[in-house]
Amino acid sequence: MIIALIIAVLLIIGVLYYNSIIGKKNQVTNAFSAIDVMLKKRFDLIPNLVEVVKQYTNYESGTLSKIVELRTKLGAGNISDAEKASLDSQLSTSVKGLMVNVENYPDLKANTNFINLQTTWTESEEQIAAARRTYNAAVTDYNNAIMMFPGSVFAGMLGYQQISVLATAEEERKNISAKDLFNS
Repeated sequence: MIIALIIAVLLIIGVLYYNSIIGKKNQVTNAFSAIDVMLKKRFDLIPNLVEVVKQYTNYESGTLSKIVELRTKLGAGNISDAEKASLDSQLSTSVKGLMVNVENYPDLKANTNFINLQTTWTESEEQIAAARRTYNAAVTDYNNAIMMFPGSVFAGMLGYQQISVLATAEEERKNISAKDLFNS
Protein backbone atom coordinates (compact mmCIF):
# COMPACT_ATOMS: atom_id res chain seq x y z
CA MET A 1 0.00 0.00 0.00
CA ILE A 2 2.78 2.45 0.87
CA ILE A 3 4.67 1.56 -2.31
CA ALA A 4 1.54 2.21 -4.40
CA LEU A 5 1.11 5.57 -2.65
CA ILE A 6 4.74 6.54 -3.34
CA ILE A 7 4.39 5.53 -7.00
CA ALA A 8 1.15 7.53 -7.27
CA VAL A 9 2.78 10.62 -5.73
CA LEU A 10 5.81 10.34 -8.06
CA LEU A 11 3.51 9.87 -11.02
CA ILE A 12 1.50 12.97 -10.06
CA ILE A 13 4.70 15.00 -9.62
CA GLY A 14 5.95 13.76 -13.01
CA VAL A 15 2.70 14.73 -14.72
CA LEU A 16 2.76 18.16 -13.08
CA TYR A 17 6.34 18.83 -14.20
CA TYR A 18 5.60 17.54 -17.69
CA ASN A 19 2.54 19.79 -17.99
CA SER A 20 4.50 22.72 -16.63
CA ILE A 21 7.25 22.30 -19.23
CA ILE A 22 4.70 21.93 -22.03
CA GLY A 23 2.91 25.09 -20.83
CA LYS A 24 6.16 27.04 -20.77
CA LYS A 25 7.13 25.82 -24.24
CA ASN A 26 3.73 26.90 -25.54
CA GLN A 27 4.23 30.34 -23.95
CA VAL A 28 7.49 30.67 -25.90
CA THR A 29 5.71 29.73 -29.14
CA ASN A 30 2.91 32.19 -28.39
CA ALA A 31 5.38 34.99 -27.60
CA PHE A 32 7.25 34.37 -30.86
CA SER A 33 3.95 34.47 -32.73
CA ALA A 34 3.24 37.88 -31.19
CA ILE A 35 6.56 39.11 -32.57
CA ASP A 36 5.58 37.73 -35.98
CA VAL A 37 2.29 39.66 -35.85
CA MET A 38 4.10 42.90 -35.02
CA LEU A 39 6.67 42.29 -37.75
CA LYS A 40 3.84 41.73 -40.25
CA LYS A 41 2.29 45.05 -39.25
CA ARG A 42 5.63 46.80 -39.76
CA PHE A 43 6.20 44.79 -42.95
CA ASP A 44 2.93 46.17 -44.36
CA LEU A 45 4.08 49.76 -43.72
CA ILE A 46 7.18 49.43 -45.88
CA PRO A 47 5.59 49.83 -49.37
CA ASN A 48 3.84 53.03 -48.23
CA LEU A 49 7.02 54.39 -46.69
CA VAL A 50 9.03 53.60 -49.81
CA GLU A 51 6.49 55.26 -52.11
CA VAL A 52 6.29 58.45 -50.05
CA VAL A 53 10.08 58.74 -49.85
CA LYS A 54 10.45 58.03 -53.59
CA GLN A 55 8.30 61.07 -54.36
CA TYR A 56 10.84 63.35 -52.75
CA THR A 57 14.26 61.92 -53.41
CA ASN A 58 16.36 59.93 -55.82
CA TYR A 59 19.40 60.11 -53.54
CA GLU A 60 18.19 57.32 -51.27
CA SER A 61 17.38 54.89 -54.10
CA GLY A 62 20.07 52.42 -52.95
CA THR A 63 18.63 52.36 -49.44
CA LEU A 64 15.09 52.01 -50.80
CA SER A 65 16.17 49.13 -53.05
CA LYS A 66 17.79 47.37 -50.09
CA ILE A 67 14.63 47.83 -48.00
CA VAL A 68 12.46 46.41 -50.78
CA GLU A 69 14.88 43.49 -51.26
CA LEU A 70 14.86 42.65 -47.53
CA ARG A 71 11.07 42.88 -47.45
CA THR A 72 10.86 40.47 -50.39
CA LYS A 73 13.17 37.99 -48.65
CA LEU A 74 11.10 38.21 -45.47
CA GLY A 75 7.93 37.66 -47.46
CA ALA A 76 9.26 34.47 -49.06
CA GLY A 77 7.78 32.47 -46.21
CA ASN A 78 10.20 29.55 -46.36
CA ILE A 79 12.84 30.92 -44.00
CA SER A 80 13.81 29.78 -40.53
CA ASP A 81 13.13 31.78 -37.40
CA ALA A 82 16.86 32.60 -37.12
CA GLU A 83 16.97 33.88 -40.73
CA LYS A 84 13.79 35.86 -40.09
CA ALA A 85 15.36 37.52 -37.04
CA SER A 86 18.54 38.33 -39.00
CA LEU A 87 16.66 39.81 -41.97
CA ASP A 88 14.42 41.76 -39.60
CA SER A 89 17.48 43.24 -37.91
CA GLN A 90 18.94 44.28 -41.28
CA LEU A 91 15.62 45.78 -42.34
CA SER A 92 15.30 47.70 -39.10
CA THR A 93 18.82 49.11 -39.50
CA SER A 94 18.13 50.15 -43.10
CA VAL A 95 14.90 51.94 -42.22
CA LYS A 96 16.57 53.70 -39.28
CA GLY A 97 19.24 54.94 -41.70
CA LEU A 98 16.53 56.15 -44.06
CA MET A 99 14.77 58.00 -41.25
CA VAL A 100 18.02 59.77 -40.33
CA ASN A 101 18.60 60.81 -43.96
CA VAL A 102 15.10 62.30 -44.16
CA GLU A 103 16.55 65.33 -42.36
CA ASN A 104 18.14 66.26 -45.72
CA TYR A 105 14.68 66.64 -47.32
CA PRO A 106 12.60 69.35 -45.60
CA ASP A 107 9.63 68.86 -47.95
CA LEU A 108 9.50 65.16 -47.10
CA LYS A 109 9.94 65.87 -43.41
CA ALA A 110 6.90 68.17 -43.54
CA ASN A 111 4.74 65.78 -45.60
CA THR A 112 1.68 64.70 -43.60
CA ASN A 113 1.69 61.18 -45.06
CA PHE A 114 5.33 60.76 -44.13
CA ILE A 115 4.78 62.11 -40.62
CA ASN A 116 1.90 59.65 -40.12
CA LEU A 117 3.98 56.77 -41.47
CA GLN A 118 6.90 57.77 -39.26
CA THR A 119 4.64 57.86 -36.19
CA THR A 120 3.12 54.49 -37.05
CA TRP A 121 6.60 53.06 -37.65
CA THR A 122 7.78 54.29 -34.25
CA GLU A 123 4.73 52.79 -32.53
CA SER A 124 5.35 49.54 -34.37
CA GLU A 125 9.00 49.47 -33.25
CA GLU A 126 7.91 50.01 -29.64
CA GLN A 127 5.40 47.16 -29.89
CA ILE A 128 8.05 44.86 -31.39
CA ALA A 129 10.46 45.75 -28.58
CA ALA A 130 7.77 44.92 -26.01
CA ALA A 131 6.97 41.63 -27.77
CA ARG A 132 10.68 40.74 -27.78
CA ARG A 133 10.91 41.40 -24.05
CA THR A 134 7.88 39.15 -23.50
CA TYR A 135 9.45 36.45 -25.68
CA ASN A 136 12.76 36.63 -23.81
CA ALA A 137 10.93 36.39 -20.47
CA ALA A 138 9.04 33.30 -21.70
CA VAL A 139 12.27 31.74 -23.00
CA THR A 140 14.04 32.39 -19.69
CA ASP A 141 11.14 30.85 -17.77
CA TYR A 142 11.18 27.79 -20.04
CA ASN A 143 14.97 27.43 -19.88
CA ASN A 144 14.87 27.66 -16.08
CA ALA A 145 12.20 24.95 -15.96
CA ILE A 146 14.22 22.52 -18.07
CA MET A 147 17.57 23.28 -16.45
CA MET A 148 16.65 23.23 -12.75
CA PHE A 149 16.24 20.01 -10.81
CA PRO A 150 13.93 18.05 -10.97
CA GLY A 151 12.64 19.56 -14.24
CA SER A 152 16.03 18.89 -15.82
CA VAL A 153 15.50 15.15 -15.32
CA PHE A 154 12.16 15.19 -17.10
CA ALA A 155 13.37 17.56 -19.81
CA GLY A 156 16.41 15.37 -20.46
CA MET A 157 14.28 12.24 -20.74
CA LEU A 158 11.86 13.99 -23.09
CA GLY A 159 14.54 15.63 -25.24
CA TYR A 160 13.68 19.27 -24.46
CA GLN A 161 16.54 21.64 -25.17
CA GLN A 162 17.36 25.23 -24.31
CA ILE A 163 16.07 28.00 -26.54
CA SER A 164 18.14 31.11 -27.20
CA VAL A 165 16.81 34.51 -26.22
CA LEU A 166 16.65 37.21 -28.86
CA ALA A 167 19.75 39.36 -28.61
CA THR A 168 20.56 42.76 -30.03
CA ALA A 169 22.86 42.69 -33.04
CA GLU A 170 26.41 43.86 -32.28
CA GLU A 171 26.17 46.83 -34.66
CA GLU A 172 23.06 48.09 -32.84
CA ARG A 173 24.97 48.08 -29.52
CA LYS A 174 27.55 50.56 -30.75
CA ASN A 175 27.39 54.10 -29.42
CA ILE A 176 25.83 56.56 -31.82
CA SER A 177 27.87 59.62 -32.60
CA ALA A 178 25.61 62.66 -32.62
CA LYS A 179 28.42 64.59 -34.29
CA ASP A 180 28.42 62.14 -37.23
CA LEU A 181 24.64 62.32 -37.50
CA PHE A 182 24.61 66.10 -37.73
CA ASN A 183 27.62 66.35 -40.04
CA SER A 184 26.28 63.97 -42.68
